[in-house]
Amino acid sequence: MELSVIVVTYNSREFISACLDSLDAALGGLSAEVCVVDNCSPDGTAAHVRAHHAWARVVEADANRGFAHGINTGLARTSGRYVLWLNPDSRVRPESAEGLIEWLRWMDAHPEAGISGGKVLDPGGTLQRSVRSFPSYSAVVGARYSFLTKLWPDNPFTSKYLRSDLLYDTPEEVDWVSGACLLHRRAVSDALDGPDEGFFMYFEDVDFCFRASKKGWKVYFHPAFVVEHHIGGSSDHMPVRMLKERHRSMWRWYTKHFQRFWLKDLVIWLGIWTRCAWLVMSRMWRR
Repeated sequence: MELSVIVVTYNSREFISACLDSLDAALGGLSAEVCVVDNCSPDGTAAHVRAHHAWARVVEADANRGFAHGINTGLARTSGRYVLWLNPDSRVRPESAEGLIEWLRWMDAHPEAGISGGKVLDPGGTLQRSVRSFPSYSAVVGARYSFLTKLWPDNPFTSKYLRSDLLYDTPEEVDWVSGACLLHRRAVSDALDGPDEGFFMYFEDVDFCFRASKKGWKVYFHPAFVVEHHIGGSSDHMPVRMLKERHRSMWRWYTKHFQRFWLKDLVIWLGIWTRCAWLVMSRMWRR
């Protein structure tokens, strides 16, 4: 088997047919399999896939244990030498269907490439900046939704973290790529024991790329394979919980990869959860 595609779903019935139909068209000519891992969706996603896309394998979890757990479940039930993570609220652009083969052949020709991210657009065709630098202290002020970014979008901290210099039109080595459309060699996940399930949602892709780079693999962006991604298609069902999970993952990333000191830990912890509280209250206020 050349390629395994793993799609982790939660309440994704609204999007999953468009995703799988576009995948079916893109997989022609490849020895490939598609595994849909459903994280106990109450909206009948798994039954819908079985009824309308019988060619896809469906694995139903008995509880929602997060995205990384879903990917690892899919890894255990597939065998492709390459693995593609694809969000269920993504759709392969018809004009890039042949780009998947080009992407795989490029990976064959670059054995140092362990992970590669595809080109991601929003449904209107606008580029989603799906590449970042690894999180650092400067990224706190340069994050996409930081006050500094809103006041001064072109500041050097934001430009560095968001990789504003990247043109997204040629392959380029990067720090990490979004898990919404992430291709890797199975040898990478075998070496890393898959993504870290301690991240329920968010940062599992950052951590996966970071650990791979520590093992000597390189991470690339490649524009051949283009998908449209409806951001938050599954997480929008639980917006407050997802905000909390995002900030819990920030804390896990810090404790896992940064040098620890109790006073610094306290400042970072307070900063993360103050930000979370502010965003939760802002969302509730808008409602």
